[in-house]
Amino acid sequence: MTKTELSPDIVGVETHSDYSLILTFENGERKRFDMTPYVGRSSWFEELRDWNYFSQAKPEYGTVVWPNGQDLCPDTFYLDSKPIE
Repeated sequence: MTKTELSPDIVGVETHSDYSLILTFENGERKRFDMTPYVGRSSWFEELRDWNYFSQAKPEYGTVVWPNGQDLCPDTFYLDSKPIE
């Protein structure tokens, strides 16, 4: 991927109890993203420690967001996630 290409938008998200996300991208790819390095890493992500809150993730604006605005760059989700086989 070159710097001029945009990552495909996230159109679906499933949360899992191991704090991973199964992401569906607009191009049909499905990938797993590990959120554990981010959960509680800073005060901004502290709320994600609460499973009930974490499980409220939803696709919006091409990325994943939580009710109080936590999100990551869509490129991070796409480039750092692992394909599901």
